[in-house]
Amino acid sequence: MKRVLTLLALLLVVLAAGAGWYVYSKQPTRQGQVELQRLQGSVTVRYDERGVPHIRAENETDLYRALGYVHAQDRLFQMEMMRRLSRGELAEVLGPKLIDTDKLFRSLRIRERAESYVAALDRQSPAWKALQAYLDGINQYQDSHAAPMEFDVLGIHKRAFTAEDSVSVAGYMAYSFAAAFRTEPLLTYVRDQLGSDYLNIFDLDWQPKGVLAKRQSSKAPVLSATDWKDLNAIARLSEQALADNGLPQFEGSNAWVISGTRTQSGKPLLAGDPHIRFSTPSVWYEAQLSAPGFELYGHHQALVPFAFLGHNLDFGWSLTMFQNDDLDLIAEKVNPDNANQVWYHGKWVDLVNTEQQIAVKGQASVTLMLRQSPHGPIINDVLGASVGKTPIAMWWAFLETQNPILEGFYQLNRADTLAKARAAAAKVHAPGLNIVWANAKGDIGWWAAAQLPKRPAGVKPEFILDGSTNQADKEGFYPFSANPQEENPARGYIVSANFQPVSPTGMEIPGYYNLPDRGQQLNRQLSDKSVKWDIDASQKLQLGTTTGYGPRLLAPLLPVLREVVGDPQELMLVEQLAKWKGDYPLNSTSATLFNQFVFNLTDGAFHDKLGDSFFETLLLTRVIDAALPRLAASPDSPWWDNHHTLGKETRADIVKAAWQAAIAHLKTTLGPDPSQWLWGEAHTLTHGHPLGMQKPLDRIFNVGPFEAPGSHEVPNNLSAKIGPAPWPVTYGPSTRRIIDFADPAHGLTINPVGQSGVPFDSHYDDQAEAYIEGVYQEAHFNEEEVTANTRSTLKLLPARVAQ
Repeated sequence: MKRVLTLLALLLVVLAAGAGWYVYSKQPTRQGQVELQRLQGSVTVRYDERGVPHIRAENETDLYRALGYVHAQDRLFQMEMMRRLSRGELAEVLGPKLIDTDKLFRSLRIRERAESYVAALDRQSPAWKALQAYLDGINQYQDSHAAPMEFDVLGIHKRAFTAEDSVSVAGYMAYSFAAAFRTEPLLTYVRDQLGSDYLNIFDLDWQPKGVLAKRQSSKAPVLSATDWKDLNAIARLSEQALADNGLPQFEGSNAWVISGTRTQSGKPLLAGDPHIRFSTPSVWYEAQLSAPGFELYGHHQALVPFAFLGHNLDFGWSLTMFQNDDLDLIAEKVNPDNANQVWYHGKWVDLVNTEQQIAVKGQASVTLMLRQSPHGPIINDVLGASVGKTPIAMWWAFLETQNPILEGFYQLNRADTLAKARAAAAKVHAPGLNIVWANAKGDIGWWAAAQLPKRPAGVKPEFILDGSTNQADKEGFYPFSANPQEENPARGYIVSANFQPVSPTGMEIPGYYNLPDRGQQLNRQLSDKSVKWDIDASQKLQLGTTTGYGPRLLAPLLPVLREVVGDPQELMLVEQLAKWKGDYPLNSTSATLFNQFVFNLTDGAFHDKLGDSFFETLLLTRVIDAALPRLAASPDSPWWDNHHTLGKETRADIVKAAWQAAIAHLKTTLGPDPSQWLWGEAHTLTHGHPLGMQKPLDRIFNVGPFEAPGSHEVPNNLSAKIGPAPWPVTYGPSTRRIIDFADPAHGLTINPVGQSGVPFDSHYDDQAEAYIEGVYQEAHFNEEEVTANTRSTLKLLPARVAQ
C-alpha cells in the first residue's frame, strides 16, 4: 500500500510539474534578448506594472515590427479568432455548429473586398510599410514560439497573418456596427404584417434641430411567411455570431472634449469610453510607441498597427460610433421564367454566382453558392435555397466605398492640428465614427467620419427596399463637408454619445441612433458654466449612473399603477418608484424593480404580435429603447391588445399583469423581501472567453462575475439586454480615458480585464476589480516615469547574419 501511495504521489508530482511546464511554455517573454529578422537597429521594450509595453525604436519600421511581435505575445489567439470570424473560417476549428456563422460572413463578401482593397494599396506609402512591418513582427513571433494553449485545445494550425486579414478585421468592425440586419426586417414586418398604426411608437422621425435641442413610406415588396422566417433567422444568426464567440462587438460610446476656457487648468480636457461587448481578452491593447519624430500612447485593435484611440503631449482623440445607416436590405423581383434573373433598371439581369468551400472540423467541406445582384450580395441564401424565396440583397458602404481607413488612422496618429485631424477623418468611410479631438494649443474638434450615400428622395432605408424600383439606387455620396462636425464651438465643449447628429446642410442622415437621454445628461452637466472642469469632475461624469430615461418611461404609468395595484405593501413599492431618480448604484432596489417591470411590460405588449423569434429580435435592437416611452404614453396604442385573447385589453390590463408578473418573478429569484432586491446582486459582469462558453472551461478562461453598477444608456453604460432578472452585463466602457492637456503625460486609463490574453499570465485579469470599482490607472509617458515603473525589459536585436 505504501508503495502504491508513493507511486501515486510521484505520478501526481510529475503531472503537476508537466502541467506547470506546459503553462509556463505558453507565457509571454518580457525579459531578456530576442533576435528579429529585418530589424535595422535594436528596439527596447519596457513593460510597466500593468504589462503595457513602452517601445522605443530608432525608426518607424522597426517600431511597428516590434509592436507586432509584442502584440502577438499577448493576443495571438484573439488575432486568430478575429480573422477567422471575419473571413468565415470558424467551422474549421470549432466544428459544424459554426457553419451557418461562416456562411453569413462569407455572404457579406468581406474576404473579396479585403483582396481588392489590398490590391489597390500604394506599396510605397508609409501606412503600407508600417502594416507590413507589424504583420512581419506577428509572424516572426508565431513562427518562433509555442502555439497558445487555445490552439492546442482547438487543433488550430499556425499560418501567416496577411494584410487581407487586417482589412477583414476592419470589415468585421464595420459589420458589428450594422444594426440594419436586426432592425430592418423587424420594422418591415411590423409595417406590412401588423399595419402602420403599430409603427407609431417607433422613433422613425428625423429631428431637424437634433436631440440636444413624417413622411409616409412607399409600400415594400410583399414577402412570404418563409421569407419572414429566413430574415428573422438571419437577424438572430447575426447577433449570435458576434455574441457566442466571445469577441468584441461595437455598441455605443461616450466622448467629450472641453476647451481651456471651461477647465481649471486652462487647457483642453479630453474624455472617452467606447462601449463594446465585453470579452476576454478585452478589445484594446495599450502600447507607447517612440521613434525619432513620432510619439504616441495608443489603444490598438488586433491586427491593426495604428491606434484607434491615442494621445501624446501635443494632441489626442477618442471615438464614438456614428450610428449612421450604411447598410440597406433590398428585396429583388425574380424572373418567373428564370430564377437566376432579377428586374433591374427596366430589364432582367443575371445574378452572378460563385462557389466557395467551407472547411469543417471533423467532417467534409461544405459547398456554399454565393449570388450577387446589381444591388449587392444576396444574404438570405445563407439558410439554403428554396423555390419561391425572395432574394434579399445587401448594399453596404464597406463594400462600395474606397474607404482608405488605414491611411486615415495612420494620419490621425500624427494629427496635431485641426487641419490634419479633419483630413484624416475624411478618409474614414465605413464604419461611421465620431472622432472627438483636442490639442495642447487649445483647439477642440469633432467630425462625424463616414461617406454618406445619396438615396432617392423619400426613401426610408429603415425598411426593406424594393429592388425593382429606384428605391435602392445610390446617386453617389455627399461631400465630407456635409457631415456633422464642429471646430472650436463658442459654448466651449463638444459631447458625442451616439445620439442623432445634425448636418451643417440640414439634410437627414438615416441611422439607428441611441436614446438621447445619455447625451442629454452629459450635455446638462457640461453646459453648467459655474463648473471649471478637471480630472476629478470628469471621472465623476464618466462614472455617472443616472439619466432621466427610467422616470420618463414611468411617468405616464404611475397613475395607472396606483389604480391597478391593490396590495398596500406593493403600493409602497409603486411610491418608491415614483421617487426614483433613474440611478443605478449597487444598493438600489428601485433599479431592480424597474428593470423587471419593463421586461414584463415589453413581453405583455409585444410578444403575442411578434411571436417568439421576432420578439427576441426586438429585444436586440435599439428601436425598443425609443418605443417603450412612446408606448407608455399612448393609452390607445394597438400594442396593448393581446391578439391571443377574445377580449380587447387596455393599457391598464397589461400594466397590471406586468406588475404582478414582475413582483412574482423577483420574489422567486431574489427572495420575498423587496429590501434585498439589490441591483448589484442581480446585475453582474462576467468577461467571457471563446473557450469559456463551455463548462468547466469557464472556470479557467472567464473572468468574474462582478457586481456591476450602471445600466443601459447611463454614462457608465454597463448594459444588459431587456429580460428577466438576473441580468448578465454584455457590454459597456471598453476603456475609460481622461487627458488634461495641461499635464498630458499623466493621462488616465483602465482596461476592463487585463493587458494580456494569455491564461494564467499575471496580467490576464489584474485590472478587472479596479475597473468595476471605477478606479483609473496612470498611463506612464515621460521617460523618468516609464523608467521608474519598468518591471521588465525586453531587447529586440537585429538577427545576426549566419557565417
